Amino acid sequence: MEESEKVALLAVAMNLALFGIKYGAALATGSIALKAEAFHSLADLVASLTVFAGLKLSKRKTKAFPYGLYKIENLISVCIALIIFYAGYEVVMEVMTTTPTELKNSGIAISVLLIAMLITFCFSKYEKKISRKINSPVLLADAAHIRTDVLSNAIVLVAVVSGLFGFQCDKIAALIVVVFIAKTGIEILIGGARVLLDASVDYETLSKVEKIILETPQVVELKTLTGRNSGRYKFIEADIVLKTHDLDRAHSIADSIERNVKNEIKHIEQVLIHYEPQQNETMIYALPLSGDRESISPHFGEAPYFMLVTFNAGTKAACKVEILKNPYTKTEKSKGILAAELLVKNRVDFVLVKTNFDSKGPHYVFSNVDIEVIITDEELPELAFKKLGLTVNLHLSEKE
Repeated sequence: MEESEKVALLAVAMNLALFGIKYGAALATGSIALKAEAFHSLADLVASLTVFAGLKLSKRKTKAFPYGLYKIENLISVCIALIIFYAGYEVVMEVMTTTPTELKNSGIAISVLLIAMLITFCFSKYEKKISRKINSPVLLADAAHIRTDVLSNAIVLVAVVSGLFGFQCDKIAALIVVVFIAKTGIEILIGGARVLLDASVDYETLSKVEKIILETPQVVELKTLTGRNSGRYKFIEADIVLKTHDLDRAHSIADSIERNVKNEIKHIEQVLIHYEPQQNETMIYALPLSGDRESISPHFGEAPYFMLVTFNAGTKAACKVEILKNPYTKTEKSKGILAAELLVKNRVDFVLVKTNFDSKGPHYVFSNVDIEVIITDEELPELAFKKLGLTVNLHLSEKE
């Protein structure tokens, strides 16, 4: 049995016990208000049983409801809000219609009410803590409902004590309490209705998901990101543009994003990723340069410069040339990996090198983000590009 179900069962047991002691005390004292409060606890017992049933049903998935019945929790939250409104009405009517009578055994009534207030207050705090922990809207709503019972018990206690001293302040106290009861009910009603109407998940959650997606190196663009709540769970949907044209690779990237989102954010039930390949208007080629900045370097991590050339995908002609200084030439370890990561940050699509570095660090960096590595035996960049069917003027907008 899940923790939420255990808490709901405890609420059932508590309300059953409260009904018993309140009704017994009402018979012993002759208090009409206490009898009404006993039946109030009986209504709470029905609400708690409904909560337990909702938690049981919400986990089920059937052919008719393949996405589960998680929204039952929110539907019950709305029902509890209506019960809270009725409780407020009940408190007003109880105080307005009760006529002062001399009570028998008033000490019993006061003791029972104080015990009931202590039990309901402690349980509402406990249930609220658990509901926050497991993100259960129905338990949070039930905790708020039980908290209103503390106030209704206080109303009856005031009625009993004030009657002993000849003071009648029930009506003023009732109106104050009803304001708090109505506020609680409205908050729960709005929260439950938002989820039932598929309102978006909170901004903070969407921002976290966006950050995780955009930190994925293969993602070029996040086109749309939406999310909705269903019970305590969240459903996320995103449209992304990927660098790869390989379907298996794209599927693997989408699975990785889903795992990362679920690991980083609690209560994510599903992450649905729609992906499409990048349609490039331009292509960026990179190659290592020697110190003269004119010939291709036989080294990669130790190359002092990198040339980045942007080509028009349609005409195959260069439209931008950039010389990038390698800041890692004097680094003792992982020069190649650091240089490869530098090119990844510059959104390179292809890398030309003179030596194959299969099974080395740069190979894994580039393969992870689908950057194609091309081996060339040419000494000059112009000839290497010409061999690939690309035309370039190396003095075109060249900058460092």
